[in-house]
Amino acid sequence: MSITLNNVEIEDTFAEAFPMIVGRILVTAKDQKWAEIAGRTATGFASSIIMSPAEAGVEGPIVPSSETPDGRPGVMIQIYHRTKPELKMQILGRIGQCILTCPTTGAFDGMPSCNRKMRVGDAIRMFGDGFEIKDTMNGRKVWRIPVMEGEFVIESRIGIKNAVAGGNLLIMAKDQDTALEASEKAVEAIKQLKAVILSFPGGICRSGSKTGSMKYKLGASTNHPFCPKLRSVIPDSKIPEGVNSVYEIVFNALDKDLLMQGTAKAIKAISSVHGVVKISAVNFGGKLGPVQISLKEAVKLI
Repeated sequence: MSITLNNVEIEDTFAEAFPMIVGRILVTAKDQKWAEIAGRTATGFASSIIMSPAEAGVEGPIVPSSETPDGRPGVMIQIYHRTKPELKMQILGRIGQCILTCPTTGAFDGMPSCNRKMRVGDAIRMFGDGFEIKDTMNGRKVWRIPVMEGEFVIESRIGIKNAVAGGNLLIMAKDQDTALEASEKAVEAIKQLKAVILSFPGGICRSGSKTGSMKYKLGASTNHPFCPKLRSVIPDSKIPEGVNSVYEIVFNALDKDLLMQGTAKAIKAISSVHGVVKISAVNFGGKLGPVQISLKEAVKLI
């Protein structure tokens, strides 16, 4: 049975999330601008594992210089994959091509308490061609790699852990402007949390997908029951009367509790926008993943 919040219907359903492996990297730089540039570049082309080589994003809160090993401002980025070897290749490539190359940056383990580590810095240090120097910085083992600007400092190992991907919400509104406004508010609310990322452009997905395809040999295709333009021409439409635009918010986190917190914050923000008709979520009855984020339970946290 659905419930309401601020006159917005919240469907009694769940978001179907699934386990992945994540690496979390702290990227520091001379100032916040360059840390953010490096973070955004390193997490590009990583919206969905359906077609992207990884899922990745920049966490919302800026890491102040008082909390970083080198005393400079930074951002946390997360990179996800299904297997450890594939994750390592993505982390190596994205640090090597997008952070090592970026002016003034350094890279450190974003989960120093994790027992599982990847020898990322130990591999990237070979770019130094034998001129690299092993060192310590505030108790962390690092490599100092000479580059034309000066040096690139990277921690020798990066922590990894099992995490959860695919938390989601569907925002159904009277028109596109309203749906977009509500989606943007949801993104800002979720970004208040540490250790959560939104991998789609601006945190918003307009082309939600279903598993498989009815017509073509594809692993995923448009989630047609949630396309307003098809409401009058398909028998299984899930678009309520008065809804003309739907956006999906998709987010990953280090654990299920964080996904639940993000869901609660997003629902509260979405329901504050006049013209939102309904909030729902995508699931496939457990076929996609074993983690269920109940919208009704999330509302209890508001």
